[in-house]
Amino acid sequence: MLFLASLSSFMLACILQVAAVPHPAPPTMRRADVSVLTQMTSTQLADLAPYTEFARAAYCSPTIVTGWQCGQACEAVPDFEVSLTGGNDNSIQYYYVGYWPAENTVVVAHEGTDPIQLLSDLTDADVLMERLNSTLFPGVDTSVEVHSGFADEHALTASIILEEVKSLISQYDASSVTLIGHSLGGALAELDCVFMALNLPSSIAIKGVTYGTPRVGNPAWAALFDSLISDFQRINNKKDIVPIVPGRFMGFSHVQGEVHIVSPGDAYECPGDDDATDALCTIQSVPNVLEGDILDHLGPYQGIYIGTIYCT
Repeated sequence: MLFLASLSSFMLACILQVAAVPHPAPPTMRRADVSVLTQMTSTQLADLAPYTEFARAAYCSPTIVTGWQCGQACEAVPDFEVSLTGGNDNSIQYYYVGYWPAENTVVVAHEGTDPIQLLSDLTDADVLMERLNSTLFPGVDTSVEVHSGFADEHALTASIILEEVKSLISQYDASSVTLIGHSLGGALAELDCVFMALNLPSSIAIKGVTYGTPRVGNPAWAALFDSLISDFQRINNKKDIVPIVPGRFMGFSHVQGEVHIVSPGDAYECPGDDDATDALCTIQSVPNVLEGDILDHLGPYQGIYIGTIYCT
């Protein structure tokens, strides 16, 4: 109880801090109708399970992921073949790359981070954005900006991951690349989607599935992402706070593809980017961090929890 009380006080302080900094809200997003949402079927929800397990496995140490011996998460996708692991769970988040024969796809998954620390960082008034690295993201307009910390973290592993992805595509004649992550790992996966789209042949399909992802960039980033990536789902669980930070009034905007889990077995595909008007979508159901629940960030995502303590 003391922890929760301290957390609530901390959140309130963060809100007051950022509220004192004037910043115009992003302009209206691109879709004309943001009021129509679609309930997902039981089959669609069940189909997400392997991706959730991949996200869960990203929290496991490379020493056990290398042999795909990370317990329940690895056992849930037994045919997956790991080819590269890395990270130190500190300056570089864990990550792994491998081939998934069942889908003929190369999978890249990134670890997240402590949700309390992430929330602290992303509600700070000094959150900065920067232009994308022109070497990693060639040809992108200078109006596109993303969270500086996310961009810096992504740059640490982007080149080595790209080379491994290219090698696996060649080795297995893979037809797609799938980018996966939870929390900070979801932000890295979102950046990876555009990075791969710009650096791989157009014949390679790009798919992204993320969980509890914070806002990554500005409206120009969202527009670029939506123009390049059509197969993307960012899954939010109930009252999770992380997807509503950094604030829109700080210039940030989500990309398309929200799936909002309202309760076990009940989830909805929300329209638009960060402008859905239905009460069942995160932007309406969690208007500020005081009305959310940080514990929902860990799950359950259709019965599966994601985080360091769930690497079993």
